[in-house]
Amino acid sequence: MSTVLYPDIIFGPVHSRRLGLSLGINLLPIQRKFCTFDCVYCECGLGDMEGVKKLPTADQLETALRTRLEKMRAEGQCPDVLTFAGNGEPTLHPEFPEIVERVRKVRDELFPTAKISVLSNATQIGRPEIRQALLRVDNNILKLDSAFEETMRQMNRPWRKEFSVATLVENLKAFQGRLIIQTMFLRGTYQGRLFDNTTEQEVSAWIRLVTEIAPHGVMIYSLDREAPVSTLEKIPAATLRQIGDRLQAATRAAGLEVKVSVAG
Repeated sequence: MSTVLYPDIIFGPVHSRRLGLSLGINLLPIQRKFCTFDCVYCECGLGDMEGVKKLPTADQLETALRTRLEKMRAEGQCPDVLTFAGNGEPTLHPEFPEIVERVRKVRDELFPTAKISVLSNATQIGRPEIRQALLRVDNNILKLDSAFEETMRQMNRPWRKEFSVATLVENLKAFQGRLIIQTMFLRGTYQGRLFDNTTEQEVSAWIRLVTEIAPHGVMIYSLDREAPVSTLEKIPAATLRQIGDRLQAATRAAGLEVKVSVAG
């Protein structure tokens, strides 16, 4: 089983396939994953929601971010993006809206051209304060891996039993286009059950939902590193591009920006 946990509040910078030179922000524990999904492909490994008590404070985050950005400026490095990611779901942090404002302030002072991105599984966007905070960042990137409940439960393994794709879609539509959909395409088995979100039925239904949500962008990708579950299959670049082309054709009138990320 592969596991990559980020050992600090600030990590990187790293070269992201989708975002450029990215400085990571981890609002979650450094020893373990803390997330409302337990995705079979998660680089942080498989885990649970139990026992997490201590998270970095907004003050600690601001101090750590300022220190790292000042060091980067002194070394002549300029980040393209500051990315909330790390060891799970960043919007679970109780100070998330306040932290977004702190990051905006530090960014504006030190690297005003850098974008702020949030990678989120979208499970908390039904909360008005989280939605408003996400609308304050440049790249509001929200997960939608399938149009079908069963597939998402197999791939994403939500912790809350009441999770539903219908509710997720309604919450995504509430952003009125001010979001980017991110989808992991994958096939494989887990605990004896097969899933594949690249079938004709899956892709057609996913395109219908994306069209309904009407985001301003979509990011399509597959595995680019070892996953915690060994029975997963990376989707070929040609298949990803075909899915991207189909989505682009279906949304041409809306001018949707579709990015297909292919591992080198």
